[in-house]
Amino acid sequence: MPGGFVDYGEKTEDAAIREAKEETSIDVKLEKLLDVYSDPDRDPRRHTVSVCYVARGNFDDAKADDDAKDIAVFSFDKLDDEKLAFDHKDILEDAKKYLEEN
Repeated sequence: MPGGFVDYGEKTEDAAIREAKEETSIDVKLEKLLDVYSDPDRDPRRHTVSVCYVARGNFDDAKADDDAKDIAVFSFDKLDDEKLAFDHKDILEDAKKYLEEN
């Protein structure tokens, strides 16, 4: 789940594409706005809002870059064993549901 901050004057769609490229080296095409996650308590450091998209890209090009330490692909059933930050488990559950329905 690559992510980052929207630059001043930047659309969230453009930020999502840029962040995916910066962190994974993958050129993505946004498919759908998944949801907006804005609970003030979702990040203990401060109030942050995540605008999440479902995107597609060529994983053959995947390489950790910018501020990403590593990159890996996980199946949804393997994520139960992974420790995820904040409400990212909820976001991935929503993504899984969307992908199963489409």
